[in-house]
Amino acid sequence: MPTDDQARAADELTDVIARFHRRLRAASAAAEDELTPSQVSVVARLGRDGPATTAALARAEIVRPQSMRTTLAALEERGLVDRRPHPTDGRQVVFSLTEQGARLRGTGRRARRGWLAEAIEAELSPADQRRLAEALPVLRRLVP
Repeated sequence: MPTDDQARAADELTDVIARFHRRLRAASAAAEDELTPSQVSVVARLGRDGPATTAALARAEIVRPQSMRTTLAALEERGLVDRRPHPTDGRQVVFSLTEQGARLRGTGRRARRGWLAEAIEAELSPADQRRLAEALPVLRRLVP
């Protein structure tokens, strides 16, 4: 059972992350216009982790395979992902980013990175910037 301090920290972290996520989405809105948050997340995952099956993407994104199929179909229709036969299992397909998908991902990443780097420089002292860098490994452990 979490302590009151842990529960308060969890509530505050949830709020900060939600606001942070909305601000990052706004920073890259022009680049990723008309994509749903789920679609943006799948494009980012394929760009970061490489080609994957529907089942692997569904597990990684914590959604049902049916939902992932819908997301992938929309991305494929827009020309952002393509499918190829699985190299060892003929029953499966592997999805990867197209050149257009990779360009879109890069544009969105640059927009988010630009906003965040500017915010870090403008809003945080050098000591706070160091503390932020030191906190990153701790935060990563919460979402392996």
